[in-house]
Amino acid sequence: MLALFSHLNYWLAALLLLTGLHGMLLRPHLVKKLMAMNLMQVAVIVFFISLAAKAGGVPPIALEAAHLPASAYVNPLPHALMLTAIVVSLSTTGVALALLLRIYRRCGTLEEPEILESLHE
Repeated sequence: MLALFSHLNYWLAALLLLTGLHGMLLRPHLVKKLMAMNLMQVAVIVFFISLAAKAGGVPPIALEAAHLPASAYVNPLPHALMLTAIVVSLSTTGVALALLLRIYRRCGTLEEPEILESLHE
């Protein structure tokens, strides 16, 4: 039981990923699919930030008085990459919402089965 709580952030990321996967596969409404996709993106970001965390780590700032070994510093690269992932996620969501608006204006619905039926007519 202690092992479960010591890695709670990884379990949270897995739960978010599975919830998003469930929404992507089983929900017919396109806005719900978009929200599920965003949930999956958040799960990946939480997972990578959790991997980059280091207990007792210090920021990699060059100070004259600090004579620490390289292993004492936190690697800033995963944090920078996840900041980029957040920007990409926001951009993807904006484009997807614009496309969903166009689909709704053309088909009158955002339910996937009804849209597919209207395309076959």
